[in-house]
Amino acid sequence: MRYIILSIVIIFKVYDISAQQTVGMFLKTPGSMDGYVLFSPINSTNTYLIDKCGYSIHTWTSTHRPGQSVYFLSDGTLLRPGNMGNTVFNAGGNGGVVEQFAWNSTLLWSYSISSAVECQHHDVKKLPNGNILAIVWELKTVSEATLAGRNPSLLGNSLWSEKIVELQPVGSSSANIVWEWHVWDHLIQEYDSTKSNYGIVSQHPELLNLNYYTGSATAIDWLHINSIDYNAALDQIIVSSHSFNEVWIIDHSTSILEASSHSGGLSGRGGDLLYRWGNPTAYNLGTTADRKLYGQHNAHWIEPGLSGEGDMMIFNNGIGRPGGNYSSVEIIHPPIDSLGNYNLQTNQSYAPDSAYWVYKAVNPADFYGQNISGAQRLSNGNTIICIGPKGDFFEIDSMKNTVWHYINPIMQSGIATQGITPTMNSVFRCSLYEPSYTGFNGFTLLAGSPIELNPLPSNCDMLNEINSEAITSDLSITASNPFSENLWIRFQENLPKTTISLMDITGRTIHEWNEVNYVKGLNNNLDVSTSIPVGMFFLKINTKSFCKILKLVHQ
Repeated sequence: MRYIILSIVIIFKVYDISAQQTVGMFLKTPGSMDGYVLFSPINSTNTYLIDKCGYSIHTWTSTHRPGQSVYFLSDGTLLRPGNMGNTVFNAGGNGGVVEQFAWNSTLLWSYSISSAVECQHHDVKKLPNGNILAIVWELKTVSEATLAGRNPSLLGNSLWSEKIVELQPVGSSSANIVWEWHVWDHLIQEYDSTKSNYGIVSQHPELLNLNYYTGSATAIDWLHINSIDYNAALDQIIVSSHSFNEVWIIDHSTSILEASSHSGGLSGRGGDLLYRWGNPTAYNLGTTADRKLYGQHNAHWIEPGLSGEGDMMIFNNGIGRPGGNYSSVEIIHPPIDSLGNYNLQTNQSYAPDSAYWVYKAVNPADFYGQNISGAQRLSNGNTIICIGPKGDFFEIDSMKNTVWHYINPIMQSGIATQGITPTMNSVFRCSLYEPSYTGFNGFTLLAGSPIELNPLPSNCDMLNEINSEAITSDLSITASNPFSENLWIRFQENLPKTTISLMDITGRTIHEWNEVNYVKGLNNNLDVSTSIPVGMFFLKINTKSFCKILKLVHQ
């Protein structure tokens, strides 16, 4: 077998980073979770994967700006809705096409839902069976809305309702709709007693009040669902309605016919709401004092195996919150029994009365994203948070201390230069994927440069421990990179009693050479006899006076 050995000279220095920093990686402490952060800037056609040092790992390209979420799937592909620029459904979150890309940005599948009567928007969710859930606006005419019992004084020139469709991808540009759910099938109203859906709203919290509204009385985008998630164990779906300031859970186990009715499925309740939370005034069982959510986003179940598993995490944007606008990330435990039913006391709103875990800033106004945004619980108990309008990502530990911080440098006008305050750099939300994530199998994740222009010098590396070790001398090091069976290193000065460790990406020591005396100018062979996989590794050089870390690739 033929091996190509390259030499690389790495100069380590102590840098003065007193220059103003405005974008990129601001903070990375030993308490942060190593991994890769995925995000798709709203004003860009690119999707970016960075490491926790802010170095670019990979970029996917599309012909569309996001519409709006993005996911790196376990099969190594990218799932990303795109903004088709629909001129009828032109509200925030506009999408219109759902696309799946290979690692090299080859478009594998594309399906459009964009016309004068419907449009995909905001979010999608990949199901375990390979199908995809999508949120879709559907237009209702003034006549249709009036016939359903909408108060004419609350109507403009049309009304947008919502539906959820389950897409089964076919070929490269088609799909079968194998399941669907429509809000329009689950309405109640107290305005027109001649209509079949007339009833007492407070007696039917499982239905949606057609005449409930917030903001402008004639707002077309009446519901504005902005996120969707799926719970495989319960076979249930959760969505977030921005306009109702509520999260809703529905049964996915129904047939299409059952989903349009009030019976059937595992719950026996068809497509009616199984649970709702955040704003009891939406179903006339509370006052404004009972309201908990204010323009929330990213309502989802915490994944199994994580702290708080099975509970609901919500980014509560806080727009219009009494006492001033500020955001919070909240976790609630819905009142669910062993059969998957949500308990509701007669004439009472849905529990709980409040979230049991809340993150907000010490000075609440310091943490505020008026729209978009999201949060994710990590396997080490940390939580990564995206303040969407500011393109601001940060991670907090279990004690709510900030342990990592990054600001997106991608603006509408292009990539920001370090030192310039970014504008129009919003991100719908970001997600962290751990190094062991199966989607990375078969790919070499090599760190490039930071995305921002004119980046500040940095000694950051993927190993957290480098942040706590002093770098105190200039040292020229030459090493075989990439390496195979042969790994050698050469120093430009004598190094007595030096310990060298070869570590994998998680920080686990694979080999260690203890207190060896190295002579300057010589190639020092390091025996790597044990079989190790292809991928990225770190070589840690440790003496009494300094510690250096090199990033190497084994091939």
